[in-house]
Amino acid sequence: MAKLKKTPEPFKPQKEARLLPGYVICTAWVLFTFIVVAWVVCASLLTSREIFSEDMMGSFFQRLFSGDLRFDNYVKAWSTQRVSVFFLNSVLYTMISCTLIVIIAAPAAYALSRFRFPGNGLIQSMISAAMGIPAILIIMPLFGVVTSLRLTNTRPTIIFLYVAMNVPFTIFFLLTFFRNLSFTFEEAAAMDGCSPIGTFWRIMFPLAQPGIITVTIFNFITIWNEYFMSMVFANKTQIRPVAVGLYNMIQSMRYTSDWGGMFASVVIVFAPTFILYIFLSEKIIAGVTGGAIKG
Repeated sequence: MAKLKKTPEPFKPQKEARLLPGYVICTAWVLFTFIVVAWVVCASLLTSREIFSEDMMGSFFQRLFSGDLRFDNYVKAWSTQRVSVFFLNSVLYTMISCTLIVIIAAPAAYALSRFRFPGNGLIQSMISAAMGIPAILIIMPLFGVVTSLRLTNTRPTIIFLYVAMNVPFTIFFLLTFFRNLSFTFEEAAAMDGCSPIGTFWRIMFPLAQPGIITVTIFNFITIWNEYFMSMVFANKTQIRPVAVGLYNMIQSMRYTSDWGGMFASVVIVFAPTFILYIFLSEKIIAGVTGGAIKG
């Protein structure tokens, strides 16, 4: 069946004039972000002396045209500054945590949205309330429990904390998607003899893929950039993620003055989330707006 083409709306000066302040704000924000990111990338390819010179951009273009950019800053950051250790730790934490969050939150959201049982509303209210509790309020009792169990400075503990922190938001996000799916899918599956669990994994879970992909991207960005919990529960260099590792590298710059290597480390740290959002921005927007559309 051929897709219907949308007829473009005619240009209306009055309507566009009302939107002009929003356009100006968005343009200014995009330019500011682009300038900051570009400055960091340029600084990562220069020496410390050139970074603090009066004409830093002139030094960058001079090196660019001469083909003498300092890519060795990235090599030093990856090896000597232990960025590779922090980076791989964050990859491990993020991948495992995001997988466990979906495995836990998706069935929970499905059950809460499709079945009526005593305590359903209470559970949903408690999940919503859990999203509003700041981490700083629970950090001291949580640290006491973890310390008494002798589980500090272990990777499973960090993964468990990441999962526990993001499960409420993921359940709340997926509730809308499962509510908007038609009940005819479940009725047809029941007529074919499929169990409720089988219906979920074989039919409903694939239908909720836009929401699952979107919330997984959000969780990835949140866990990758998480700092507070990691600072408290990951004191050993071998298990630190990139956020805490980058902070320690910035502190060490007071003594080494390797600012080129430090900015190279910053680029390495933010590159995964930046690339992820650039290539998956359409899926994020489709997933967020799709939850508001009745299926």
